[in-house]
Amino acid sequence: MQNTAQGYLIYQLTNSTAYLGLVGAISGIPTVLLTLYAGVIADRISRRTLMVITQTAMMILAFILAALTFSGQVQPWHILVLAFFLSVANAFDSPARVSFVAELVSREDMTNAIALNATMFNIATVTGPAIAGLTYASFGPAWCFTINGISFIAVIVALLLMKLKPAAAPARRGTALQDLMEGVRYVFANPLILSLIGFMGLMSVFGMGVLTLLPAWAKDILNGDVTTNGWMVSARGVGSLVGALMLAALGKSGIRGKLWTIGSLLMPVLLFLFALTRWLPLSMLLLVGSGWSLIMVANNSNAMVQTQLDDRLRGRVMSVYTLVFFGAMPLGSFMAGSVAEVLQEPLTVMISASIMGVLALLVLFFLPAIRRQE
Repeated sequence: MQNTAQGYLIYQLTNSTAYLGLVGAISGIPTVLLTLYAGVIADRISRRTLMVITQTAMMILAFILAALTFSGQVQPWHILVLAFFLSVANAFDSPARVSFVAELVSREDMTNAIALNATMFNIATVTGPAIAGLTYASFGPAWCFTINGISFIAVIVALLLMKLKPAAAPARRGTALQDLMEGVRYVFANPLILSLIGFMGLMSVFGMGVLTLLPAWAKDILNGDVTTNGWMVSARGVGSLVGALMLAALGKSGIRGKLWTIGSLLMPVLLFLFALTRWLPLSMLLLVGSGWSLIMVANNSNAMVQTQLDDRLRGRVMSVYTLVFFGAMPLGSFMAGSVAEVLQEPLTVMISASIMGVLALLVLFFLPAIRRQE
């Protein structure tokens, strides 16, 4: 709800796609600077404790944005500053969160657990933007931010109530920098892990960056409003939800690599067709397909990386994964917003889809090890 309302609010305040991209870009600075160090922290202290701290910080930031909006004093720079600090919290939260699953389930159940986690996330992706659009139109954006702030209370309580197996404190073998570099070297020494993480970064730039343009697309291309934007974001969430449920059901079927390959090839085709579409129902259908494709790539990449990791390095390696995936996303957002200012939104999406299609074909022919993964 907050992401949807925040994007539409800053576009309403500025009427600029460049600002949409700037929100994403400024969010990427802490991700780039702090995520690898956060992975070291996630391997040194309780991941649950770290997540309680970061979730509390996110809750406070949501309430600050709500207060500014309720008072009518919110300005674009407020949104940018709060987005920056939210990214600081996320930089420490993400490595702990993605590696925390290993403390909850056994290695053989990892794929199913990651898929079920994505299912929960995508249920929110389906319902949140649609509710945000209706709430925004009926009561204003401040209520979207308020509801988000309240929701963190449930997350924090759930974390505190979890009964986890006691784990021995990891041995500290060197400085933070030495530990960090150990994780980076591990990634570069494993060609499969390196390839999966690298493709996720490129997909974030060219495949997910264009999603930043949806508020402008709703208004300028489809002649809609904030509700239209909410329906489009929710449509992508429906596809992601279907994909996550499919992966949860097929977690032990031995076809992860094949599903990854299908998703990587299908997503650019669907985005290119989306760029040509001017009818909302068809646009939503194409976004459903792109959401499904995204999950096929992202969740299978996550699972394939995690099932091969040394537990001792899990936080650090997943911090590299997080840095590349989430750090590349703001870069893609900034690029998409800036290019759209010059070339307009449809041509921007066509160019991004074409580049991603070429990358998917290169992986298909030159990295067969990925599609052979079980």
